[in-house]
Order: sequence, then C-alpha cells, then structure tokens
Amino acid sequence: MGRGKFKGKPTGRRNFSTAEEIASGSSARPRTFKKEEAEYSEEESVEESGEESGDESEKKKGILDASEIQNPNLAKPKSLKARDADVEKTTELSRREREEIEKQKAHERYMRLQEQGKTEQARKDLERLALIRQQRAEAAKKREEEKAAKEQKKAEARK
Repeated sequence: MGRGKFKGKPTGRRNFSTAEEIASGSSARPRTFKKEEAEYSEEESVEESGEESGDESEKKKGILDASEIQNPNLAKPKSLKARDADVEKTTELSRREREEIEKQKAHERYMRLQEQGKTEQARKDLERLALIRQQRAEAAKKREEEKAAKEQKKAEARK
C-alpha cells in the first residue's frame, strides 16, 4: 500500500571509511573513485612543479583575496596554557549535581545503618526473622515428638 509522497525510512545510507580502512587500503569505496583519485594526485604533482616558478608573486583577485580577511566579530576561542590553569580552583557543581551527590551519600549512609540493624525497618525485619525461626524450631520439635510417638505405638503393637 502506498504511503504517499514521503518514504518511511531513508533508503540511501552513507558509508564512511574508518582511518584503519583508509590506511590499509580496504575501504568500501567503489574502485572508480580510487582510479579518479590516482589521476587527480598525478595532476596535482604536475601542477606543483609548475607553480614553483613564481606564481606566488601574482596578487589574488576577487573572492580569493577576500577569503583571507577574517571576521572581526568572530569570537576567538580562548585557550588556556598549562602554566595559567589554576589547579587548586575547584569547579562549582550545579544544583542538580549537588543534589544527586547528596542523594547518593544519604542512600549509602542508610544502607550502612541497615546492615548494622540500626534503622527502624531493619529492627522490624530482624524481629520478624526471629519470630519465624522460633516458629520453625517449634514445628520441627513437634514433628520429632510425633515421629517418636508413632515409633512407640509401632513398637507396642509388635509386642
């Protein structure tokens, strides 16, 4: 069924070569590109040998000359040198980061107290466990008594 003007998925995905593929020469580019690149590199080498004769003295014309002019409004990136960097200065954490760190510390503190049995929940759990152990011990004792009583009845019945 037709979907209209637009396709659901992009059909022509680009494949980019990694640096390792380029270095080994096994990139997934079509072979025609490799041939064209070889021809292009040969043309460049011929042009380079001809340019050395003195083309540098010619003045660039039009847009080529204007491309060297830099934008005065362009913000230049400030680079810090290693000697200028303040090592002792700590960066301020954002509110969310501070809250996240406090939350993690509180959780760790609570879990430590939980392991030691000092929290209310841990006390309740320990009481519940003690009660269950006591009930299981009583049930086991009762089963042993019943078993012993059955064995006595069997022994009396045989006599």
